Amino acid sequence: MARDRPSPYDEGGFLPRAGPVPRERWIARNAGEGQVFPRPTMKGAFCRRGPGRRAALFHRDREGSPTYQTCSLDKETFMKLENRVAIITGGGRGIGRATALAFAAEGADIVLAARTDSEISAVAEEVRALGRRALAIPTDVQQKAAVDAMVSQTLETFGKVDILVNNAGVAIHNPIPKIREEDWDVTMAVNLKGVFLCTQAVFGLMCEQQSGHIVNVSSVSGKYGHVNGGAYCASKFAVVGFTETTNNEGRTHGVKASVVCPGPVDTKMRRDNHPDDVIEHLTLPADVAALILFLVTQPPRAHTLETVIRTPLM
Repeated sequence: MARDRPSPYDEGGFLPRAGPVPRERWIARNAGEGQVFPRPTMKGAFCRRGPGRRAALFHRDREGSPTYQTCSLDKETFMKLENRVAIITGGGRGIGRATALAFAAEGADIVLAARTDSEISAVAEEVRALGRRALAIPTDVQQKAAVDAMVSQTLETFGKVDILVNNAGVAIHNPIPKIREEDWDVTMAVNLKGVFLCTQAVFGLMCEQQSGHIVNVSSVSGKYGHVNGGAYCASKFAVVGFTETTNNEGRTHGVKASVVCPGPVDTKMRRDNHPDDVIEHLTLPADVAALILFLVTQPPRAHTLETVIRTPLM
């Protein structure tokens, strides 16, 4: 019987392999070195990319014997964020740093915004070591002039903004009778106003280019109020609501917004506020970064508005 499309094993540099070859089309794309990806068309199969531009498809046959097949894959095949420009606030450490490196590994150019110049400059060097361009721009997200200047410098350098990750945040925990007004104000200014100012600075640009993705890092404290979290929980609940509005206003312009609500994560802020944590039980910043990467690389037909990620150990 004539086939209406070529077998995937006739193209893309696939080499012959022993045993029956399924005819379902499958392309091993977006695999980083050492990463493993399930193959949807063959039970138990996966692809692992090795050094360079080679990949191997592994699976076990019905007798349990391992077989494999190699294929040649261009660099561009793996780059989920090739030629994208991402701004990441709070990019000097923790979730922000991990997200910057995850994005850079997938081909994105990175703009790091935070108040501590030394931290974002160090992360910028890590991004450049991955072969991507990076800007480190000291920015106080509480200040509109500083945010606007950061976005202007981004546009002068890269000409566009494809992704914004609003990650900058503070956490000051006290029972309601002991919340100082200045602590309330700075919590709202960084956690909520900062999200608003950065979103406002890029939203119109994204609507004009008919594409873009804004990811706001909230918290499980934006889902469930907890003791001593009056200011923090209020700010994070507000971020969830603001994300929903951003997404609804951007939808007709091709602009997505998503909110990530992490549970306890091993960051400096968490350690400062919870010195008695069992560190080994905490989610890692890289785990949250992997989720953010997933959100911004979904196809145009798919969108995840809200996610919760937390350790099952606490």
